Amino acid sequence: MSAHMDQLIAQFENFRSKIRQAEASFAGVGEMQARIAEIESTATSPDGSVTVVAGAGGAVTDLRLTPGALRQDPGQLSATIMSTMRQAVAGAVQRQAGIVDDAFGDTFGVNTSEQVRQAQAEAFGTAEEEPASQQTPPPTRRSRPSDDDNDDYFDQGSILR
Repeated sequence: MSAHMDQLIAQFENFRSKIRQAEASFAGVGEMQARIAEIESTATSPDGSVTVVAGAGGAVTDLRLTPGALRQDPGQLSATIMSTMRQAVAGAVQRQAGIVDDAFGDTFGVNTSEQVRQAQAEAFGTAEEEPASQQTPPPTRRSRPSDDDNDDYFDQGSILR
C-alpha cells in the first residue's frame, strides 16, 4: 500500500506543478495581448507595385499602390493585390501563433505555429517548409453557400473590378 500511496503523491505533486505552470502562463496573458496588438506584417509584390500591411488576426491595416500599379490591367492588379494580401496576412497569423506558443506552448504541449503552417500549406497548396510570407499562392475561390445560408453570405464578388 505504501508504494501505491507514494505513486499517488508523486502524481498529485506533478499535477500541482502543472497547475503552477498554467497559473504562471496565464499571468502573462496581458503581456501576450499587448504583443499581439503590436503585430505588423508587411508584404510587397515582386514588382514592387503593391504593398499590404496586416496586423493582429490577419486584419489588413494598410494597402499601398504605386502609380505603376494603376497602369496594370485590372485583372492583373486584382491578382497582385490578393496575392500580396495573402502573404501579409499569413505572416501576421504566423507571428501571432509564435506569440501564443511563447506564452502557452510548453504549458499545454501545443505547437500553434506548426498548426498554422500546416493549415496555410493546405489552404494555399504549398509545401509546409516554405514560409507563407515568401509565397505567392494561387487565388482561391469559396464555393457559394446553399440558399439556406444566403442571409449570412456577403462575399458576392470582388469590389476590385
